[in-house]
Amino acid sequence: MFTGIVEEVGTIRSIRKGAHSCILTVGASLVLDDVHVGDSIATNGVCLTVTSFDTGSFSADVMHETLNRSSLGALKVGSKVNLERAMAANGRFGGHIVSGHIDGVGTIQKLRADDNAVWYTVGADRSLLRHVIEKGSITIDGISLTVAGVTDTSFSVSVIPHTRAVTSLSGKGVGDVVNLETDVIGKYVERLLSVGAIDSSGGLFGGPVEPSTSQQGTSPSGLTREFLIKYGF
Repeated sequence: MFTGIVEEVGTIRSIRKGAHSCILTVGASLVLDDVHVGDSIATNGVCLTVTSFDTGSFSADVMHETLNRSSLGALKVGSKVNLERAMAANGRFGGHIVSGHIDGVGTIQKLRADDNAVWYTVGADRSLLRHVIEKGSITIDGISLTVAGVTDTSFSVSVIPHTRAVTSLSGKGVGDVVNLETDVIGKYVERLLSVGAIDSSGGLFGGPVEPSTSQQGTSPSGLTREFLIKYGF
């Protein structure tokens, strides 16, 4: 798990391409402190597993699915990437819950200066935007940001100078593709509503539950206000 607080900006040193995969070698320094083979490092928001490392870089395999779902396939030697190690159990939770599992990509549509901040408007598919809410959290290339506005086709964030200075966002412009991870809580809530409630035996989620017509506030999935209260929501 990650927080979306970028630790450093690394540089792509090499890309060894396979038929449908690749091996990335990333130049870095801070994230290599106490690194081990098998550790997770978020690279532009994508959780990658360290397969080898030396004093100035680490390598990771990128599988077919990851290339299809993210912008990693567009990286070139010299590209800048945001890096974050997995959150330590005794660390501060400065951002929000970030899994490192990219939901899809967006395209920067507009940049607008606003005093000391810069507004980024990012276009995305509606399947992603349904999980984006104003004042909620969004991860862009591994950066935890607050959503300032949402439309049917895009969302906007306001980025402070510090964030631009310590991440790769300062080098991004209109037309650039970015990795997006929406708030994991919203995805679980949607799944809960679409699959149905816990069965009467207290087991795991099963198939759709027949809606009750006798309980006020029942959703089509059978989820009720009473159920949510009972289980602590």
